[in-house]
Amino acid sequence: MALIETPYLLFLGDAPDALAAKVAQGVKDWRPEFAIGQYRMEGCNADMGLPDLDLQAAVDAGCKTLVIGVANRGGVISAAWKAVLVAALEAGLDIASGLHNLLRDEPELVAAAKANGRALHDVRIPSVKYPIANGEKRRGKRCLAVGTDCSVGKMYTALCLEREMRERGMNADFRATGQTGILITGDGVPLDAVIADFMAGSIEYLTPDNDDDHWDLIEGQGSLFHVSYSGVTMALVHGGQPDALILCHEPTRAHMRGLPGYQLPSMQALRDIALQLAQVANPGCQVVGISVNTKAMAEDEARAYLAAIEAEMDLPATDPFRFGASALVDALEKI
Repeated sequence: MALIETPYLLFLGDAPDALAAKVAQGVKDWRPEFAIGQYRMEGCNADMGLPDLDLQAAVDAGCKTLVIGVANRGGVISAAWKAVLVAALEAGLDIASGLHNLLRDEPELVAAAKANGRALHDVRIPSVKYPIANGEKRRGKRCLAVGTDCSVGKMYTALCLEREMRERGMNADFRATGQTGILITGDGVPLDAVIADFMAGSIEYLTPDNDDDHWDLIEGQGSLFHVSYSGVTMALVHGGQPDALILCHEPTRAHMRGLPGYQLPSMQALRDIALQLAQVANPGCQVVGISVNTKAMAEDEARAYLAAIEAEMDLPATDPFRFGASALVDALEKI
């Protein structure tokens, strides 16, 4: 992937809610030094708490790249967005996107980039010819975050684990599998853009043989229970051959993300099904802890919920971004 120049102007577009701008939120939380400002269109209901900048103000502030920070259903670029993106190129900004709707497939954007000497970065394009998975056991250790739904904190969990483990002097690396993780780290596999036959193989490629004490902390995607996106989760479960699973949950959801007719599974169901499937590729896999996204809960409510779920499931439970990942790393150290 070509180098994406920093710092960024985070484009929130007309995101209907904060969760729709999860790409921008991830960049802002994990690479705050890159996040100079935000650009919001009329009707935008997301706010990163950054200065609202128009395109010229962003350039004047030193921004080099406009990052599309919205992950909408289907990953499409609307006509309203396109007008802003063209103007951004004309103002002197590059554009980076992780959408399925590729920048390079939009003639207006390609022409504007060429005319103004700017770059278009599509981070959701596989850049490697991945193998078909072979299921052979690899050295090193691997942890995968699996969720009751999409967008419940699987990436944040893996990043929090990496931070805590490195602070302890442990040998660990976050392995990005989606657009936000790739924008944060600059590397990874855009898993949901890989041809299906090669998805599990791409995760074997991402997490090869390593030192015996090394942990690959694999960013989870989708959910085994989400009828739209379960396939990408299966590729991670089998291709990752995890030694440890961490269950991820957001307790305030009324239904599955984008599926009003589907309720979230129980934590017990996630534990049992994910573990059974993971043990196909790694019979020694264990469920070691629970990560709960408590952002929508008051602190007292969050701590009470964590205590209750910990007692119910007999597993350490925390919100690793809010309260730290120490308990989860303690569990991993026992493997």
